[in-house]
Amino acid sequence: QVQLVESGGGLVQAGGSLRLSCAASGSTIGINTMGWYRQAPGKQRELVARINRDGNTEYADSVKGRFTISRDNAKNTVYLQMNSLKPEDTAVYFCNVHRVILRTYDYWGQGTQVTVSS
Repeated sequence: QVQLVESGGGLVQAGGSLRLSCAASGSTIGINTMGWYRQAPGKQRELVARINRDGNTEYADSVKGRFTISRDNAKNTVYLQMNSLKPEDTAVYFCNVHRVILRTYDYWGQGTQVTVSS
């Protein structure tokens, strides 16, 4: 099992910045992709950004140029730097870890609220 602990959410004004962190612990061998998803009220959960163990990244079009994902493999931690935040970025942000060892496992954090006021 992998445990995920998220931190860094909160309330910020439009144009501001926040940094999310997600630390994985437990059975971390085989962790490959780490990422962030978000879910706004009444909407489906969507990918924000993800990064694999080699540092290759993928971003949603809506956050390109504003958000930066990074990771520290030694600490099994993934970060999401969010700049130029907009009210439409308001959502619960979930950390996701994809682990492959004999089979595929997906783990989710408990979610952290990000609220951007206009």
